[in-house]
Amino acid sequence: MQMHGQDKSDWKSAAAMSGKEIEAAVAEDDDEAGMHIDWSSISAEPPRPKAVLNMRIDYEVLEFFRSQGKGYQKKINAVLRSYVEQKQRH
Repeated sequence: MQMHGQDKSDWKSAAAMSGKEIEAAVAEDDDEAGMHIDWSSISAEPPRPKAVLNMRIDYEVLEFFRSQGKGYQKKINAVLRSYVEQKQRH
């Protein structure tokens, strides 16, 4: 957007502001109300690697998921995960 002149941000003014001035401006912004995040308490767990699987599956089942479009393998995984979680609860 900046390259095409569509950016409405005043980057020169922002670059001239101190960190405290930026924090004060953000605190005054109504859109930021209640959005304070204590990043010191955040932990990020790296995603576990997926296992590669070669299996036989009914053609109709595979075609159903493929017809859902991009990400069909993730959807199959989500269905299987849901099944496992339900079984583990009971």
